[in-house]
Amino acid sequence: MADTFPRTSRPADPFRRPTLQDVAERAGVSRALVSIVVRGAPGASASTRARVLAVADELGYRPDAHARLLARQRARLLGVTVQLGHPFHADVVAGLYPAVERYGYELVLSATAPGRDERRAVETLLDYRSEGLILVAPDAAETTLAVLARRLPTAVLARRVQAEQVSVVRTADDVGVGQAVDHLVGLGHRSIAHVDGGALPAAEDRRDGYRSAVRRHGLDPWPVAGGQSEEDGARAARELLAQGLPTAVVCFNDRCAVGLLDVLIRTGVRVPDDISVVGFDDSQLARLSHINLTTVGQDVERMAELAVAELVDRIDGCLPENPAAPTGPAHRPAGGPVRETVLPPRLVVRGSTSRPAGR
Repeated sequence: MADTFPRTSRPADPFRRPTLQDVAERAGVSRALVSIVVRGAPGASASTRARVLAVADELGYRPDAHARLLARQRARLLGVTVQLGHPFHADVVAGLYPAVERYGYELVLSATAPGRDERRAVETLLDYRSEGLILVAPDAAETTLAVLARRLPTAVLARRVQAEQVSVVRTADDVGVGQAVDHLVGLGHRSIAHVDGGALPAAEDRRDGYRSAVRRHGLDPWPVAGGQSEEDGARAARELLAQGLPTAVVCFNDRCAVGLLDVLIRTGVRVPDDISVVGFDDSQLARLSHINLTTVGQDVERMAELAVAELVDRIDGCLPENPAAPTGPAHRPAGGPVRETVLPPRLVVRGSTSRPAGR
């Protein structure tokens, strides 16, 4: 079977990382000249530059990113906290990478997971000399976020925060859930439950949006305890099965909706014939063909662009002269009042919703 990657002539020890000195010896030049070439600095002829780069590629040499950080005055890093296994967080990170590259910054990610809390994730980002922080749907108290924002520019995504100095970019969650309810009512549903997010970020806004929407249509609220995970959705499904099913349900997020779908389908409930299901986020999970979930979408690319532009503005004092860079806010010193940008949601209709049986 052919190798996936081209073979390279590496040092004798396969676990030893090639160095500038290895490249210099192989190319027959000084270590200083190799450093000039790999940094893209002037001082080497075109032929020498081509020879050094060819040798570097042959040896598999890559510059030491940590050493470069130590050598320069600024890190130009934006730190990001994410939750492992969360599709929406993965979508946000995918949007952040092209956004930071337009400003000449890089991302460093630090994940929360069972046994690794948000505080530890943030401490790691500070240890890496991050110049600004992007916290995706953080759990921390607003007082904690305010303290952090006084230390360095901080942007919070997908959560309402009133803490002074924290920049916020979020979706109008209440409007999004209202869109979901309106869609279901338009199909003829009169019995619509909501699997709640409890104390999770954005849960209160989504809960308020649900209550307002069902009451606007003259319906009674049907709240069900839930959460953000598939297990939470599965537990909510079992509760609904015990109570007697509504004709439709709006879930806190896509993961919760998928857990609910799994239990319903395994017990013989047909979706959407017997019950319609709506999620929230329009994550990659919702787009899978065998799930095909109707959901409320968040504009994660725009969310990422705005958060990065805001932090760069606070860090650098003004946006870089780059025609490809998105338009950002006017400069203000770090530590000013909170700035909140609320983006409109969009309903994405797929195969998990339809008219109720008999209509």
